[in-house]
Amino acid sequence: MDYLRPRTWQDAVALKTENPAAVPINGGTDLMVEIKFAGRRPACLLDLSHLQVLKGWRKSNGTVELGAGVTYTDVLEHLGGDLPALAIASRTVGSPQIRNRGTIAGNLATASPAGDAHPPLLATGATIRVESMRGVRDVPVGRFFTGPKQNVLEPDELIRAVLVPAARGPQQFSKVGTRNAMVIAVVSFALAFDKPSRHVGTGIGSAAPTPIEAADAAAYLEQELDRGGYWEEHRDLPAGTVDGFAERVAAAARPIDDVRGPAGYRVHALRVMARRTLRWAWSALETDGTHAH
Repeated sequence: MDYLRPRTWQDAVALKTENPAAVPINGGTDLMVEIKFAGRRPACLLDLSHLQVLKGWRKSNGTVELGAGVTYTDVLEHLGGDLPALAIASRTVGSPQIRNRGTIAGNLATASPAGDAHPPLLATGATIRVESMRGVRDVPVGRFFTGPKQNVLEPDELIRAVLVPAARGPQQFSKVGTRNAMVIAVVSFALAFDKPSRHVGTGIGSAAPTPIEAADAAAYLEQELDRGGYWEEHRDLPAGTVDGFAERVAAAARPIDDVRGPAGYRVHALRVMARRTLRWAWSALETDGTHAH
Protein backbone atom coordinates (compact mmCIF):
# COMPACT_ATOMS: atom_id res chain seq x y z
CA MET A 1 0.00 0.00 0.00
CA ASP A 2 1.43 3.37 -1.04
CA TYR A 3 1.13 6.37 1.24
CA LEU A 4 1.01 9.97 0.01
CA ARG A 5 1.26 12.98 2.34
CA PRO A 6 0.78 16.25 0.43
CA ARG A 7 2.25 19.42 1.87
CA THR A 8 -0.57 21.69 0.69
CA TRP A 9 -4.12 21.42 -0.59
CA GLN A 10 -2.88 22.16 -4.09
CA ASP A 11 -0.45 19.25 -3.75
CA ALA A 12 -3.31 17.03 -2.62
CA VAL A 13 -5.43 17.88 -5.65
CA ALA A 14 -2.49 17.28 -7.98
CA LEU A 15 -1.68 13.95 -6.34
CA LYS A 16 -5.30 12.82 -6.68
CA THR A 17 -5.12 13.52 -10.40
CA GLU A 18 -1.87 11.56 -10.69
CA ASN A 19 -3.21 8.74 -8.50
CA PRO A 20 -6.97 8.48 -9.11
CA ALA A 21 -7.18 5.21 -7.16
CA ALA A 22 -5.77 6.89 -4.03
CA VAL A 23 -8.25 6.83 -1.14
CA PRO A 24 -8.34 10.03 0.95
CA ILE A 25 -7.94 9.60 4.69
CA ASN A 26 -8.57 12.31 7.26
CA GLY A 27 -10.16 11.10 10.49
CA GLY A 28 -10.04 7.51 9.32
CA THR A 29 -12.98 6.48 11.52
CA ASP A 30 -14.70 4.61 8.68
CA LEU A 31 -11.77 3.69 6.45
CA MET A 32 -9.60 2.13 9.14
CA VAL A 33 -12.48 -0.05 10.30
CA GLU A 34 -12.94 -1.30 6.73
CA ILE A 35 -9.23 -1.99 6.40
CA LYS A 36 -9.10 -3.86 9.71
CA PHE A 37 -12.34 -5.84 9.63
CA ALA A 38 -13.57 -5.91 6.04
CA GLY A 39 -10.27 -6.66 4.41
CA ARG A 40 -10.28 -3.55 2.23
CA ARG A 41 -6.83 -2.91 0.84
CA PRO A 42 -6.57 0.39 -1.07
CA ALA A 43 -3.62 0.56 -3.43
CA CYS A 44 -2.82 4.01 -2.09
CA LEU A 45 -3.77 6.31 0.79
CA LEU A 46 -3.84 10.10 0.42
CA ASP A 47 -3.41 11.60 3.90
CA LEU A 48 -5.22 14.94 4.33
CA SER A 49 -5.30 14.95 8.13
CA HIS A 50 -2.49 17.46 8.62
CA LEU A 51 -3.74 20.12 6.19
CA GLN A 52 -4.71 23.05 8.41
CA VAL A 53 -6.55 24.80 5.58
CA LEU A 54 -9.24 22.09 5.79
CA LYS A 55 -9.79 22.35 9.55
CA GLY A 56 -11.41 25.78 9.72
CA TRP A 57 -14.87 27.20 9.10
CA ARG A 58 -16.20 30.61 8.23
CA LYS A 59 -19.56 32.34 8.14
CA SER A 60 -20.53 34.50 5.20
CA ASN A 61 -23.85 35.77 3.85
CA GLY A 62 -25.92 33.40 5.94
CA THR A 63 -23.85 30.32 5.08
CA VAL A 64 -21.40 28.35 7.20
CA GLU A 65 -18.54 26.91 5.16
CA LEU A 66 -17.09 23.84 6.85
CA GLY A 67 -13.64 22.79 5.72
CA ALA A 68 -13.30 19.11 4.86
CA GLY A 69 -11.36 18.56 8.08
CA VAL A 70 -14.02 19.96 10.43
CA THR A 71 -14.97 17.33 13.00
CA TYR A 72 -18.18 16.46 14.80
CA THR A 73 -16.66 17.92 17.97
CA ASP A 74 -16.00 21.21 16.17
CA VAL A 75 -19.67 21.42 15.19
CA LEU A 76 -20.81 20.52 18.70
CA GLU A 77 -18.58 22.98 20.50
CA HIS A 78 -18.64 25.94 18.14
CA LEU A 79 -21.53 25.79 15.67
CA GLY A 80 -24.58 24.58 17.59
CA GLY A 81 -26.29 27.94 17.23
CA ASP A 82 -25.82 28.18 13.47
CA LEU A 83 -26.26 24.49 12.67
CA PRO A 84 -28.49 23.04 15.41
CA ALA A 85 -29.69 19.89 13.62
CA LEU A 86 -26.16 18.99 12.58
CA ALA A 87 -24.98 19.60 16.15
CA ILE A 88 -27.66 17.30 17.57
CA ALA A 89 -26.70 14.63 15.04
CA SER A 90 -23.01 15.09 15.84
CA ARG A 91 -23.72 14.42 19.51
CA THR A 92 -25.04 10.96 18.60
CA VAL A 93 -21.94 9.91 16.65
CA GLY A 94 -19.81 7.25 18.32
CA SER A 95 -17.66 8.05 21.33
CA PRO A 96 -15.87 11.32 22.15
CA GLN A 97 -12.76 9.88 20.50
CA ILE A 98 -14.65 9.21 17.28
CA ARG A 99 -16.25 12.67 17.34
CA ASN A 100 -12.82 14.22 17.82
CA ARG A 101 -11.50 12.60 14.65
CA GLY A 102 -14.49 11.93 12.40
CA THR A 103 -15.34 14.65 9.89
CA ILE A 104 -18.54 15.81 8.21
CA ALA A 105 -16.85 15.55 4.81
CA GLY A 106 -15.65 12.04 5.57
CA ASN A 107 -19.20 11.00 6.41
CA LEU A 108 -20.29 12.32 3.02
CA ALA A 109 -17.46 10.60 1.18
CA THR A 110 -18.34 7.26 2.78
CA ALA A 111 -21.94 7.89 1.65
CA SER A 112 -23.49 5.31 3.96
CA PRO A 113 -27.31 5.46 3.96
CA ALA A 114 -27.03 5.49 7.77
CA GLY A 115 -24.60 8.43 7.99
CA ASP A 116 -25.70 10.69 10.85
CA ALA A 117 -24.71 13.96 9.18
CA HIS A 118 -26.74 13.31 6.05
CA PRO A 119 -30.34 13.99 7.20
CA PRO A 120 -29.47 17.42 8.68
CA LEU A 121 -27.53 18.35 5.56
CA LEU A 122 -30.51 17.36 3.40
CA ALA A 123 -32.98 19.19 5.62
CA THR A 124 -30.96 22.41 5.48
CA GLY A 125 -30.11 22.28 1.77
CA ALA A 126 -26.35 21.96 2.09
CA THR A 127 -23.93 22.07 -0.84
CA ILE A 128 -20.80 19.97 -1.28
CA ARG A 129 -17.81 21.79 -2.80
CA VAL A 130 -15.48 19.45 -4.66
CA GLU A 131 -12.24 20.25 -6.41
CA SER A 132 -9.86 18.76 -8.94
CA MET A 133 -7.18 20.06 -11.26
CA ARG A 134 -10.05 20.70 -13.68
CA GLY A 135 -11.68 23.19 -11.33
CA VAL A 136 -14.25 23.53 -8.55
CA ARG A 137 -17.89 22.49 -8.65
CA ASP A 138 -20.70 22.74 -6.11
CA VAL A 139 -23.04 19.76 -5.75
CA PRO A 140 -26.39 20.07 -3.92
CA VAL A 141 -26.45 17.40 -1.22
CA GLY A 142 -29.65 15.93 -2.66
CA ARG A 143 -27.71 15.01 -5.81
CA PHE A 144 -24.52 13.91 -4.06
CA PHE A 145 -25.54 10.34 -3.19
CA THR A 146 -25.93 7.90 -6.08
CA GLY A 147 -26.29 4.56 -4.27
CA PRO A 148 -25.32 2.69 -1.11
CA LYS A 149 -21.86 3.99 -0.24
CA GLN A 150 -21.64 5.68 -3.64
CA ASN A 151 -21.45 9.37 -4.55
CA VAL A 152 -20.87 11.66 -7.51
CA LEU A 153 -17.16 12.24 -6.89
CA GLU A 154 -15.03 11.66 -9.95
CA PRO A 155 -11.76 9.72 -9.50
CA ASP A 156 -9.71 12.93 -9.56
CA GLU A 157 -11.94 14.92 -7.17
CA LEU A 158 -11.69 15.67 -3.46
CA ILE A 159 -14.21 17.29 -1.12
CA ARG A 160 -12.93 20.75 -0.23
CA ALA A 161 -15.79 22.04 1.93
CA VAL A 162 -19.43 21.66 2.94
CA LEU A 163 -21.59 24.78 2.71
CA VAL A 164 -24.57 24.78 5.09
CA PRO A 165 -27.16 27.58 5.38
CA ALA A 166 -27.20 28.97 8.91
CA ALA A 167 -30.41 28.28 10.80
CA ARG A 168 -33.27 30.74 10.35
CA GLY A 169 -35.68 28.78 12.49
CA PRO A 170 -35.82 25.72 14.77
CA GLN A 171 -34.23 22.46 13.67
CA GLN A 172 -34.40 18.93 15.02
CA PHE A 173 -32.77 15.54 14.57
CA SER A 174 -33.93 12.19 15.89
CA LYS A 175 -32.30 8.79 15.66
CA VAL A 176 -33.28 5.27 16.62
CA GLY A 177 -30.60 2.73 17.46
CA THR A 178 -30.16 -0.41 19.49
CA ARG A 179 -28.81 1.64 22.39
CA ASN A 180 -28.42 5.29 23.34
CA ALA A 181 -24.82 5.88 22.30
CA MET A 182 -22.07 4.62 20.00
CA VAL A 183 -24.57 3.04 17.63
CA ILE A 184 -25.30 3.04 13.90
CA ALA A 185 -28.75 4.42 13.12
CA VAL A 186 -31.56 1.96 12.51
CA VAL A 187 -33.36 4.98 11.10
CA SER A 188 -33.00 8.75 11.52
CA PHE A 189 -34.88 11.93 10.64
CA ALA A 190 -34.10 15.65 10.50
CA LEU A 191 -36.45 18.62 10.26
CA ALA A 192 -35.61 22.27 9.64
CA PHE A 193 -37.88 25.33 9.61
CA ASP A 194 -36.78 28.38 7.65
CA LYS A 195 -39.14 30.99 9.06
CA PRO A 196 -38.38 33.94 6.74
CA SER A 197 -38.96 31.87 3.60
CA ARG A 198 -41.67 29.70 5.19
CA HIS A 199 -39.78 26.63 4.04
CA VAL A 200 -39.73 23.19 5.62
CA GLY A 201 -36.73 20.91 5.06
CA THR A 202 -36.52 17.18 5.78
CA GLY A 203 -33.93 14.42 5.70
CA ILE A 204 -34.23 10.66 6.22
CA GLY A 205 -31.37 8.30 6.97
CA SER A 206 -31.09 4.50 6.89
CA ALA A 207 -34.47 3.97 5.24
CA ALA A 208 -33.57 3.88 1.53
CA PRO A 209 -30.56 2.99 -0.65
CA THR A 210 -29.36 6.56 -0.10
CA PRO A 211 -30.19 9.35 2.37
CA ILE A 212 -33.34 11.04 1.05
CA GLU A 213 -35.69 13.95 1.58
CA ALA A 214 -39.39 13.59 2.34
CA ALA A 215 -40.33 16.18 -0.26
CA ASP A 216 -44.08 15.43 -0.32
CA ALA A 217 -44.25 15.67 3.47
CA ALA A 218 -42.46 19.03 3.46
CA ALA A 219 -44.70 20.41 0.69
CA TYR A 220 -47.81 19.21 2.54
CA LEU A 221 -46.74 20.89 5.77
CA GLU A 222 -45.84 24.15 4.03
CA GLN A 223 -49.27 24.16 2.38
CA GLU A 224 -51.09 23.46 5.65
CA LEU A 225 -49.17 26.16 7.52
CA ASP A 226 -49.93 28.71 4.80
CA ARG A 227 -53.57 27.74 4.47
CA GLY A 228 -54.19 27.92 8.19
CA GLY A 229 -52.28 31.17 8.72
CA TYR A 230 -50.01 29.50 11.23
CA TRP A 231 -46.93 31.51 10.26
CA GLU A 232 -48.73 34.78 11.10
CA GLU A 233 -50.56 33.52 14.18
CA HIS A 234 -48.65 30.81 15.93
CA ARG A 235 -50.86 28.22 17.64
CA ASP A 236 -50.91 24.49 18.22
CA LEU A 237 -51.01 22.40 15.07
CA PRO A 238 -54.07 20.19 14.60
CA ALA A 239 -53.49 16.48 15.23
CA GLY A 240 -54.57 15.80 11.66
CA THR A 241 -51.82 18.02 10.28
CA VAL A 242 -49.19 16.38 12.46
CA ASP A 243 -50.40 12.91 11.49
CA GLY A 244 -50.59 13.86 7.81
CA PHE A 245 -47.01 15.03 7.90
CA ALA A 246 -45.87 11.86 9.71
CA GLU A 247 -47.66 9.58 7.25
CA ARG A 248 -46.03 11.32 4.30
CA VAL A 249 -42.60 11.08 5.90
CA ALA A 250 -43.12 7.35 6.39
CA ALA A 251 -44.37 6.97 2.82
CA ALA A 252 -41.13 8.47 1.48
CA ALA A 253 -39.07 5.64 2.95
CA ARG A 254 -37.89 2.65 0.95
CA PRO A 255 -36.37 0.51 3.70
CA ILE A 256 -35.14 -3.07 3.71
CA ASP A 257 -34.84 -5.75 6.37
CA ASP A 258 -31.30 -6.09 7.65
CA VAL A 259 -29.35 -7.05 10.76
CA ARG A 260 -30.16 -3.74 12.45
CA GLY A 261 -33.93 -3.84 11.99
CA PRO A 262 -36.89 -4.85 9.82
CA ALA A 263 -38.35 -2.55 7.20
CA GLY A 264 -41.71 -2.32 8.95
CA TYR A 265 -40.11 -1.11 12.15
CA ARG A 266 -38.20 1.58 10.29
CA VAL A 267 -41.43 2.91 8.75
CA HIS A 268 -43.15 2.90 12.13
CA ALA A 269 -40.20 4.65 13.78
CA LEU A 270 -40.20 7.33 11.11
CA ARG A 271 -43.85 8.14 11.85
CA VAL A 272 -43.05 8.52 15.53
CA MET A 273 -39.93 10.61 14.93
CA ALA A 274 -41.72 12.86 12.42
CA ARG A 275 -44.48 13.61 14.92
CA ARG A 276 -42.03 14.28 17.75
CA THR A 277 -39.60 16.44 15.82
CA LEU A 278 -42.46 18.47 14.33
CA ARG A 279 -43.96 19.15 17.75
CA TRP A 280 -40.56 20.02 19.24
CA ALA A 281 -39.58 22.33 16.40
CA TRP A 282 -43.01 23.97 16.22
CA SER A 283 -42.95 24.62 19.95
CA ALA A 284 -39.54 26.28 19.59
CA LEU A 285 -40.84 28.39 16.71
CA GLU A 286 -43.50 29.83 19.01
CA THR A 287 -40.80 31.62 20.97
CA ASP A 288 -39.03 32.70 17.77
CA GLY A 289 -36.18 30.41 18.73
CA THR A 290 -33.64 29.43 16.15
CA HIS A 291 -32.15 26.69 18.28
CA ALA A 292 -33.16 23.10 18.74
CA HIS A 293 -35.50 21.91 21.47
